[in-house]
Amino acid sequence: MEKITKPITGYLIILIDLLMIPAAVFSFLNEMPIPGVICIFLLILIIPGFFIVEPNKSMVLLLFGEYKGTVKANGFFWVNPFMTKKKISLRVRNFENKPLKVNDKIGNPVMVGTIVVWQVEDTFKATFDVEDYENFVHLQSDAAVRKMAGLYPYDNFEDEDAEITLRSGVEEVNQSLEEEISERLHHAGIKVIEARISHLAYASEIASAMLQRQQATAIVAARQKIVEGAVGMVEMALEDLKVKDIIEFDEEKKATMVSNLMVVLCSDKSASPVLNVGTLNQ
Repeated sequence: MEKITKPITGYLIILIDLLMIPAAVFSFLNEMPIPGVICIFLLILIIPGFFIVEPNKSMVLLLFGEYKGTVKANGFFWVNPFMTKKKISLRVRNFENKPLKVNDKIGNPVMVGTIVVWQVEDTFKATFDVEDYENFVHLQSDAAVRKMAGLYPYDNFEDEDAEITLRSGVEEVNQSLEEEISERLHHAGIKVIEARISHLAYASEIASAMLQRQQATAIVAARQKIVEGAVGMVEMALEDLKVKDIIEFDEEKKATMVSNLMVVLCSDKSASPVLNVGTLNQ
């Protein structure tokens, strides 16, 4: 578990260190080599204990393999020179995963790219619980994307009961992705600030077929609306002609008129009029 510590300020120790220089010179000048050698030895020994902690950085301290604490305060410090010091960045970092080919809920291959924003929260876990916490973030993010993609269909073509899809349920899918990555990276002391899908598309081998399918679905939906509107207009036209007593149609003439109106209203091209120069029955 992470333990926060604040060591001795380095300014006091460096002052003591500097005082040893004239002490060593004085000893040698007065033919006292042993005190002079001791001063020089201590001077050299103290120097490795100095270190600086910059803003949004930390220093993990070890003494002969034993964890002694983490320094998160900024400044110039000194510790036991035999301590091993490892610098850990606490800055917010982000990376964009290259699009991965994964399978959605119904097995379609899709390309999913993500952006993950993260930072080290527990320096003890990041240092000792995983081999390389940065590589761990990348690998576990990829694994989370694969799992998340398998929970939702890309679209609801084949799964019409699906309320959430990768393409339409953006907020829900991103929330699911963030929770999955957070759970995986918690073991490494990593805090996930945000995780979002940055790229989403069908894989190249089925992209063309799926595009045609989407276009066909859109055309069918549009035609359905056109037919519904045309039926309503024909019904309204016949009703108005009957109410205003403009002309009476028998069933055959009514069928002919309905057929002509439906052709005109539903056709995707402009109708070409044909002039009747005879009677209505011709």
